[in-house]
Amino acid sequence: MNLIVLAIPLFLILILIELVIDWRKQSKTYQFNDAINSINLGMMSQVIGLIKKTLQFSIYAIVFQSFAAFQFDINSPYMWIFAFIAYDFCYYWSHRMGHEMNIFWASHVVHHQSEEYNLTTALRQTSGSFLNFIFYLPLAFIGLDPLVIVAVGSLNLIYQFWVHTKHVDKMPNWYEFMFVTPSNHRVHHAQNPVYLDKNYGGVFILWDRLFNTYHPELKEEPVIFGITKPLASWNPLWANAEFYWNLILDAVRTKSWKDKVSIWFKPTGWRPADMNEKHPYPTFDPYKQIKFDVALTLTQKYYILFQHISAIAIVVYLLLSATSMTMQTIIVISAAFLFFLLA
Repeated sequence: MNLIVLAIPLFLILILIELVIDWRKQSKTYQFNDAINSINLGMMSQVIGLIKKTLQFSIYAIVFQSFAAFQFDINSPYMWIFAFIAYDFCYYWSHRMGHEMNIFWASHVVHHQSEEYNLTTALRQTSGSFLNFIFYLPLAFIGLDPLVIVAVGSLNLIYQFWVHTKHVDKMPNWYEFMFVTPSNHRVHHAQNPVYLDKNYGGVFILWDRLFNTYHPELKEEPVIFGITKPLASWNPLWANAEFYWNLILDAVRTKSWKDKVSIWFKPTGWRPADMNEKHPYPTFDPYKQIKFDVALTLTQKYYILFQHISAIAIVVYLLLSATSMTMQTIIVISAAFLFFLLA
């Protein structure tokens, strides 16, 4: 059962509610192009994930069937509680490496490219996270059924949806101490130097407190959303490929054979010395941020909405029917989706 698909109506309802609140407060946390792009990236992630997750699930199953250290009762509520907490612990490290190592940041950067912060930002997911599943392999080694891993992973992702909003201030102190909230997750999406690489938890912020990566949201330091090297594009394919492309260029151009390999595993943002010298990146001051946008006519906006609704219909149909489809059919429908996305 795909819990993410079942949650899609709830996601859309909550986005509509936030839009109404946004309109009444005139807080302007939504930008048309940005919101459309975030949702498109989320749909693309789900479509590409059909093939990618099938392979990953197979690996979990092989590990579980061949190497599981324990046998858990899948009907036990204690097993589900343990699995939920253990998954979030693995998520913390997966997420942290997604910020601290080039090869993982190359995929995770997609989620942080938005210069706005609203519920559509939660849907802005990568299509290129090919290696992150390795962080959850210990769960299969322990003896958690792959179906359980997928289920608690879906619940983890669903929880994270609601924290992507500016309309919820601080939660009660006990909740802020234990759980990820809109306040401490806003910090995570900041490009302010004081906030960089903080608050990695998915459901529990306790991991950040334990491993010294926690930082509270400060009233005197309003969050500036986005990344330190802005994407400046609404192309969803380029959003997924841009950082990979930069790594490839540096790996090809650098004279050091050691750097050609090590660049992928170095801390995020590290570049070979000769690349910094010959091909320096422009620097951006987050406190002088100019948000990227492209002016659209009313006709263009109506067309994009029609295109967007058509793409959503295709994706929902695909996700609901995928288990009864052949791989060839999935590929054809996926191609039709990409056509609607880029046409």
